[in-house]
Amino acid sequence: MKIQGFTLIELAIVMVIVSLMLGMVLKGQEIITNAKIKNIENSFNNIAKAISIYKERYHVLPGDDNNAGSKFKDSGGNSIKNGGGDGVIDGDFDSLNNSDESRLVWLHLRHAGLVSRTEDMQQQPSNAFNGLIGVSSKSSVNGAKHLQLFVGFTNIPGNVAVVLESRLDDIGASTGRIRSNKENYDGDNGTHSVFHNIYFSL
Repeated sequence: MKIQGFTLIELAIVMVIVSLMLGMVLKGQEIITNAKIKNIENSFNNIAKAISIYKERYHVLPGDDNNAGSKFKDSGGNSIKNGGGDGVIDGDFDSLNNSDESRLVWLHLRHAGLVSRTEDMQQQPSNAFNGLIGVSSKSSVNGAKHLQLFVGFTNIPGNVAVVLESRLDDIGASTGRIRSNKENYDGDNGTHSVFHNIYFSL
C-alpha cells in the first residue's frame, strides 16, 4: 500500500490558512484592546462630567459636600455622610475607608443620580482592565504629583498607558494631565496606576 504525503501546494495552502487564522486572532486582540482604551477614555469623560455637573448644581465638589446629608437620604431615610467642605477631595483615590472623601464621592454622585447606583453606594467602579476607578485631590500618589483633582485608574498595562498618553497628552509619565505612579513607560511590561487630571475652576 502506497502512503502519499502532502504536496508542496497542499503545504502552502495550509500555511496560508494558518497565517490567516493567526492574523484574525491578532486583529481580534487589537480590536478588544482598542475598545478597552476607548472605555477608559469614556470613563474619564463621564466621571469628569458628573463631577462638573454636581459642582455646578450644588456649588461644591461631591465627596467634599458638607451639606450632602441635608440633600440626600439613604434607603432607610437616614441622612447620608457629609464631606469636609474645604474645596478638596481628601483620601487615596483607591481608598477602602468609607470615611474618606474619595469614597464619599461615589455616595454623593450616586444619590445625585449622576452615576449608576450599586449595592455598595461608596464602591469605586471597576475599569476595563479589571482595576479600580477613583477620584481624589491628594497632591501626591506613589510619587506622581497631581495639579488639582484627578480620576485614577489602577491595573493599566504599560503599553496601554503609552497609547493613552499618545492620544491625550505629552508621553511624559510625570508631566502633563496624564501621569503614572512610575517614572516612565519605557520597556515596562507591568501595570500602572494612571492619573488623569480634571481641569475646571474649583
